[in-house]
Amino acid sequence: MTSNIVLSNQEFKTVGQRPIRHDGYDKVTGKALYGADMNLPGMLYGVVLRSPHGHARIKSIDTSNAEAHPDVRAVVTSADFPALDGDDVRPNLRRQSANLMARDKVLYRGHAVAAVAATSLQSADEAAALIEIDYEVLPSLNDAEVAMAPGAVLLHDEFENNVASHNEMVLGDIEKGFAAADLVIEREFRTSTVHQGYIEPHTATAWWTPQNKTTIWCSSQGHFGMRGETAAVLELIEADIKVVPMEIGGGFGGKTTVYLEPVALLLSRKSGQPVKVTMSRADVLEASGPTSGCYMKVKLGATNDGALVAGYADLRFEAGAFPGSPVGAAAVCMFSPYDIENLTIDAYDVVNNKPKTSAYRAPGAPQGAFAVETVIDELCEKLSVDPMDFRIRNAAKEGTRRITGMQNPRIGAVETYQAAKDHDHYVAPLEGPNRGRGVAAGFWMNGSGEACATATVNDDGSVGLTIGSVDIGGLRPVAAQQLAEVLGIPVETVNPQVGDTDTIGYSSVTGGSGAAFKTGWASYEAAQDVKRQMIERAAMIWERTADEIELVDGVFEHKSDSELSATFAEIARQTRRTGGPVVGSANLNPPGAGSAFGVHMVDVEVDPDTGKVTVLRYTVVQDAGKAIHPSYVEGQLQGGAVQGIGWALNEEYFMNDDGRMMNASFLDYRMPTSLDLPMIDTVIVEVANPGHPFGVRGVGEVAIVPPMAAVANAVYHAIGARMNVLPITPKAISEAMAK
Repeated sequence: MTSNIVLSNQEFKTVGQRPIRHDGYDKVTGKALYGADMNLPGMLYGVVLRSPHGHARIKSIDTSNAEAHPDVRAVVTSADFPALDGDDVRPNLRRQSANLMARDKVLYRGHAVAAVAATSLQSADEAAALIEIDYEVLPSLNDAEVAMAPGAVLLHDEFENNVASHNEMVLGDIEKGFAAADLVIEREFRTSTVHQGYIEPHTATAWWTPQNKTTIWCSSQGHFGMRGETAAVLELIEADIKVVPMEIGGGFGGKTTVYLEPVALLLSRKSGQPVKVTMSRADVLEASGPTSGCYMKVKLGATNDGALVAGYADLRFEAGAFPGSPVGAAAVCMFSPYDIENLTIDAYDVVNNKPKTSAYRAPGAPQGAFAVETVIDELCEKLSVDPMDFRIRNAAKEGTRRITGMQNPRIGAVETYQAAKDHDHYVAPLEGPNRGRGVAAGFWMNGSGEACATATVNDDGSVGLTIGSVDIGGLRPVAAQQLAEVLGIPVETVNPQVGDTDTIGYSSVTGGSGAAFKTGWASYEAAQDVKRQMIERAAMIWERTADEIELVDGVFEHKSDSELSATFAEIARQTRRTGGPVVGSANLNPPGAGSAFGVHMVDVEVDPDTGKVTVLRYTVVQDAGKAIHPSYVEGQLQGGAVQGIGWALNEEYFMNDDGRMMNASFLDYRMPTSLDLPMIDTVIVEVANPGHPFGVRGVGEVAIVPPMAAVANAVYHAIGARMNVLPITPKAISEAMAK
């Protein structure tokens, strides 16, 4: 029986409740507008011509035939982008520009080489096909091992052996640690490139006016980031670019950087008309940023009584065409669920002929957890130790030092592991052949960043709340709840919205599991500003001093005169005659984002004839600090688990030797659907984060960290063979069972 449990430690009036989402009606009725819904007077349609090769030099580009097409209004290539060749230009900015439009080389199939704007999408497609490009095809390097091999062709001359960076992280003395171990296990692992799988493709509409003022309408996880990156690569002034955030149809980290926005803007400048450019599904898979495939070697040592004493990892993550894989985050996270005094990690960022990687929900952490948690399962088996008892024994605690040297603040690892052990799923009988149960833990550090909020009090006592962070997972109601809690008003009387870049102050990207923390806190502070001003208005009306008045559950009261009392709405009706509108605001960059931990338990059944894995039961246990809206938290936990299950069992970029993705459609890139899985149980543990007014910790990313290892461990216990390569396909299982 499916259950969703909240282990709450502190109750509030509005925070922790489950109000109806403010944006729900617009979305279910089709009123909500997404990026592709933009239609402007005289709008043109843009198409990007992409490389058919995984790796090639561009010898020449001839756009004359496309430009001669009667319906074409503009054609752009890399020649239309600023050169960015000054000594003061950051290398990563040049690389970002080269990713938007290839210059001397194409580095992956799908790499943009030109773009066309025409009066219809059909005409734009026709014209793009007329562009003639002469390529010199080069060998394609599909994975890190091939890219690092001696003699491999270089993607960039400056990176020896295609290694963009190598970082070593050290804590303690691993030689001493392994010498103290009674049992040492070392294993190798391989994961495939996978995509975030958001439903809405990338799209951007841009309008460059004759006054050199520009507007971009796009779906992203951070419209201020889109403005900043567009301005940087096109050498524009940020104040001349207005970005309007549209509703977003999924992102999961993959919509945090520009792909189409600068291209659409250049097409608009050349044509003098607004231009809309939208990716196809194949474009999304081949040309936007997936997460890294990787090779990992992990070694762990433990004593006979079950104490972890040392760990080592060799991580080689594929960055794609340009540097920037999440190998650093993987290194930070993989051992952090535990208290291990001696650790060393070698982390390699490797370029290869795939799309430049982007963030994907706890970037790097799922891969690292897959390796570490699989080895821990084997340690537990050989030591005859209960897997949850082992994790509780070795759990990270307040004061535990991570590999970065940072000491943990107040965290909830022990409480989360204990809640998993106490759950009925953990002890429920699992009967029948070819069935197994797996468990795994995971960690994500969570993030913060700049955030702004403004709250405007209306005459009827309702409040308009404008935030600067994009809502990709329920942020509007969550921000409204934190504001309503301070003011003591019903959350239904708060109207939250996301402001554009000209309406609200700079707010950082919605990512890193930081939005409910930082933007919720900004909303809290904006409410405190409103509260202060409203108390001053009540004092003015009653001819008292402000320090004599308090706001209790939405009612202003005099501390000693019970006759002086008024509701929030009653004072609001008098604001215009007592000094004008009341507007509260807050801008901050708060420290103290609380790290979070999760444990997943999964039961599977393996068909010995076909190798098919069926998930029978799945439970997610996670520390949320405080669940502002438990239904949203449960959805995040369930969604992360589903994505992790897909990563474990189905999903991969299936590449041929020429660097072509052979499954660039949702028909062939197989993600789980509701028909593939049971309903997922959740347990929300609440160990309050002392760094937030309501104890919030981020929840959006931890849930994808444990599933791959949990599923792999369950499959092992079902068939008796360790699965160290992802995805765990029916073919792989059949081969393992045949050995």
